[in-house]
Order: sequence, then structure tokens, then C-alpha cells
Amino acid sequence: MGSTRFPGKPLVDLCGKPMVQWVYEAAVESGVADEVIVATPDQEIIEACTAFGAKAALTRHDHVTGTDRIAEVAETVHADVYVNVQGDEPLIQSASIRKCAEPLLRDRSIQMGSIFSECPPEEFDNPATVKVVTDKDSFALYFSRFAIPFERNPRAEPVKKHVGLYAYSREALLAFSGWSMSPLETAESLEQLRFMHHGIRIYMAEGEGTELAVDTPEQADQVRALLTAR
Repeated sequence: MGSTRFPGKPLVDLCGKPMVQWVYEAAVESGVADEVIVATPDQEIIEACTAFGAKAALTRHDHVTGTDRIAEVAETVHADVYVNVQGDEPLIQSASIRKCAEPLLRDRSIQMGSIFSECPPEEFDNPATVKVVTDKDSFALYFSRFAIPFERNPRAEPVKKHVGLYAYSREALLAFSGWSMSPLETAESLEQLRFMHHGIRIYMAEGEGTELAVDTPEQADQVRALLTAR
């Protein structure tokens, strides 16, 4: 609720529903979750979730990342796999949530998963768009706010845009909160690099990105238009 650019944004009304409800319903509709929980430090969000029938967990205010917040909930909510869906993504695709989780459910040796889509050329140089490069087995080699790989020669494949969904094994998730920030994570401000620093491989499945996350009131207006068009 304390967003500096958009105070109260998780509960902003989008076509008759608070934003967090759109995200919650997409997670439910993914069909992959035994339980969907809204993790929040704000009592107002707890009350809103109760009103539309969602389970919510009150967490500490001092978490630096969303993964830290999920890890707090995981200390008392036991599961084999946890999926982190960010609360400012009301246009998130249920299919992408499912694709994020499925590799870990299919192969328990995979400790973490995420999603990529093809990056539009106009976003190559936008540092707000995170890019990823992968190996032959679809595991991430690196994430960056720069357009990677560098185009010294013609690109052999499309630039991959990271979609901010994460699936974790219980072991990897609980370990994360005990690690200090890694140098690459600090430089890029990307929490997934902390996992890679500690040897956790991240499986990247191809999915659909969202048209728009909500960081400002103007973006909320754009999302209303997109939801109305749907």
C-alpha cells in the first residue's frame, strides 16, 4: 500500500475489482495451485481479500524482495512448490503461471523456474525490461537490464524477455532468506541473481508476457482500457 509512485495501488479499482483480486483470480484459474494465498504487510489488503473470498497472510513490513515475503509464509505453510505471482500484474496470464510451476512438478530435481517471452525491439534498451539468456537445456545463464546477448554479430535467436513469475522448491525458497545479497544482485537489482550466485539453476519455460504492469495511476487507466477490450 505504501508504493511511492502510486500509494494504495494493490486496491485500486479496475473495472469493479481491486487489482489484487484480478491477480488472485488468475492464480486460481491456472489450475496448478492447491492453495492461493495473498501475502501482504497491510491490514487493508487482508480485509479486502476477506471481502472477495481470498485467503491472505499478514507478513512483516521490512522485506526487501517479494521472495523474502513468500519465504516468510513458507515457514508455516508447507508445500513442495511455491509460485510467486506479483500483485501489480492484473493482466497476468493463467497459462503462464501454470507453465512456470509445471517443470518443478514434473522433475523434482529442478529447484526453481521462471518464464520468458520474446522481447519486442522497442524494449531492448529499456532497463525496466529484464532480459535473460539460456543454455541448451533451457536453464538461465544470466539475467540483465541490458539487451543480452550483445549484438556484435547478427542475433541467432530472439532476445528473451523475463516475465516476473517464479516457482521455487521449499528448500531453495527457505535458503534464499538466509543469504545476503550477492554482488550481481546488488548491481542489477534482480533478486533471482542471488539464487544463481548460490548455484541454484533456474529453468526458463516459454510463456506469455503481460501487456502492462501497474506502477502509476496512468498505467491503471491503460489497464482498465485493456480489461474493457477483453
